Amino acid sequence: MSTFRHIAGPVTYQFGSLAEVLAKASPPRSGDELAGCAAHSDAERAAARWVLAEVPLAAFLTEEIVPYDTDEVTRLIIDSHDAAAFAVISHLTVGDFRDWLLETITKPHGAQILKEVSPGLRRRWSRR
Repeated sequence: MSTFRHIAGPVTYQFGSLAEVLAKASPPRSGDELAGCAAHSDAERAAARWVLAEVPLAAFLTEEIVPYDTDEVTRLIIDSHDAAAFAVISHLTVGDFRDWLLETITKPHGAQILKEVSPGLRRRWSRR
């Protein structure tokens, strides 16, 4: 499990896992607040978003966000991942991927490129 941090002036925001980064980077939701996983402030949310933008896409292949054994959607995503399709974008961070998507969709054959890459956005693992 990785630790993530962002320094904003005199304040260092630290997040203990990718799951925590994702939770705190999300827009405010009452359910997240009740569960205690929401950002405590807009500044913490912004820091989590900065951190998320710098996370390599490959980190989502190595850090378990939702346990495979307890979640059908996670199993579906993991079992249908295409590593060859993912290779095209595997070197990107989340922020770089956003930029790549925006650039790709403006190309004449952008939709086809996205179609070819989309199976790589899911991970194929054998059951643990």
